[in-house]
Amino acid sequence: MQLKLHNTLTKQTEVFTPLDPENKVVSFYTCGPTVYDFAHIGNFRAFLNADVLRRSLELLGYKVNQVMNITDVGHMTDDSVADGGGEDKMEVAAARFAEAKKSGELPDGVSVNPNDPEAIAEFYTNAFMQDSEALGMRIVGDAKQNPSLMPRPTQYIQEMIATVETLIASDHAYVASDGVVYFSVETFDDYGKLSGNTVETLRSGEGGRVDMATQEVKRSPVDFMLWKPDATHLMRWQSPWGEGYPGWHLECSVMANSLLGNEIDLHSGGEDNIFPHHECEIAQSRCVTGCDAFSRYWFHTRFLLVDGSKMSKSKGNFYTLRDLLDKGATAAAVRLELIKTHYRSNANFTMQGLKDSQRQIDRWRRLKDWLTAHREVASPENGPLQIAREQFVNALCDDLNVSGAIGALNEAVNVYALDAEPEPKGASTLQSELDALLEMDSVLGVLDLVAKGGSGDINVEEVDALIEARLTARQEKEWNRADEIRDELLKMGVAIKDGPTGTTWSRIVQ
Repeated sequence: MQLKLHNTLTKQTEVFTPLDPENKVVSFYTCGPTVYDFAHIGNFRAFLNADVLRRSLELLGYKVNQVMNITDVGHMTDDSVADGGGEDKMEVAAARFAEAKKSGELPDGVSVNPNDPEAIAEFYTNAFMQDSEALGMRIVGDAKQNPSLMPRPTQYIQEMIATVETLIASDHAYVASDGVVYFSVETFDDYGKLSGNTVETLRSGEGGRVDMATQEVKRSPVDFMLWKPDATHLMRWQSPWGEGYPGWHLECSVMANSLLGNEIDLHSGGEDNIFPHHECEIAQSRCVTGCDAFSRYWFHTRFLLVDGSKMSKSKGNFYTLRDLLDKGATAAAVRLELIKTHYRSNANFTMQGLKDSQRQIDRWRRLKDWLTAHREVASPENGPLQIAREQFVNALCDDLNVSGAIGALNEAVNVYALDAEPEPKGASTLQSELDALLEMDSVLGVLDLVAKGGSGDINVEEVDALIEARLTARQEKEWNRADEIRDELLKMGVAIKDGPTGTTWSRIVQ
């Protein structure tokens, strides 16, 4: 089976062929978070779609070398402008910490020095790593073994300086009268190919995409910053152009090229990264390496809406993973809710959708438990889940059609009557069905999270044990004890329902 993927660069759906097809090795760079705050679920939608793409490639037999950056300097609050306008996000975080410390609003146990942006970055990096691991992102496991796979720009300052020097030497960059080093966009003919912007449109400043305040010092108003001298900046380094800091776009180019090579297979991010960030990455990377491509395939996730509108703290619809776990949601349900809508469509996150995702996971979990208990029972060689596996993979190969893949899985799940003992038949065993289910979940990545439990989740084994104890109490007519167990489950966030086929349970989402 061949994966077909929409390529933002060509605006076409193409058969994915890596640079190393013989060894089936894929180089994959993912734009990660700027660690000045907790990542919200909109951020995680893009990260999780990248994780699903990686898992799909691995299911197809590829070895994926993935790198995800952790931006700890240089990302400005107004990133719609190629230069980056406003304030450095890490300085914004430092100011926020200073105010919280002054007012006594820092959470218990948090003792970060507001004048130390590196400590603040480390605080939010740890939070991001915890949230990412809770959501089952495989890159986190990689980074535990090899931290360089989640690099920080502050670790690559000298490499950035060397890249700027190369661009200046080849006349693709220049030092302006204000001391800032700019990339000369008009020296790169393919600028705008990714985003569809033309140099003429950008030159006019249409849509606020050009910083017109600096146009007098630039050769062209569309040129973007590579290095800015600034002796007042909290985070700054010595360079041939004065003490200062790098441009945001420069960081990802340098880290991708340093860790994955001059030309890579895949680059992912949210649709807001297309311009200016990824457009600028392509320009500076190709002008340094001389390659015909920086990344051969570009994968972008569209925005997440919440209750039909943009996330906003003032509207009360702004959520981090931690917010949802506090409401009784599970990380598994959040993951499924964020990946089940096609990545090239806007997704609408709702609490009802989260509950529906949890119900789906509970059905899959119950089937997994049932198959595990009956794994040695004889069954047909091609059972419903084995057939669904082929349909599942076909859907994924169709530009990562996760909803179609889930549909194939659910159709197979509906075949099973979990309240009955299976009738032995066939030359295979139900172990083959269990293997097919687990293989499909290797992409969805939710049953693993249920099994792990953890912060904000529910211990499935403990719930099952309490339900069994309640059943025993009812059989022995110990009604008070049965009611106590029901109340205990409710306190754990578990609702139970007695039916003709037994007792089922679901998690309570507020």
